[in-house]
Amino acid sequence: MLTRIRNATMVKHQIVQIPVTKMSLAIANILKEEGFITDFENYQEGKQQYLLLSLKYIGKSRKSVISKIKRVSKPGLRIYTNSKELPKVLDNLGIAIISTSKGVMTNLKAKELGIGGEVLCYIW
Repeated sequence: MLTRIRNATMVKHQIVQIPVTKMSLAIANILKEEGFITDFENYQEGKQQYLLLSLKYIGKSRKSVISKIKRVSKPGLRIYTNSKELPKVLDNLGIAIISTSKGVMTNLKAKELGIGGEVLCYIW
């Protein structure tokens, strides 16, 4: 999902099509709440379901709102953190997406609730 969004922003696509999973749906919700995308919707083609993400751009030069997406925890090396060591992304100008026992959320919300988890990615 993150690679598809990164590639689409590099070539300035308006819409990205992503296969639906629980994780991609949760990440899309966070991206919409934080203002990185304008909207998303479910779309079904045959038996396969997709998410259509509408990417957000600024001005006539169409500069992407998402400057960078960095995957942190990878299948070969999972990165976990507790509530006291949650990462700050660009002094809280960006967000870290954390998968916790209470669901997928941003680093700020996880700190507020006092829980840690797996650091999925950084977005700024």
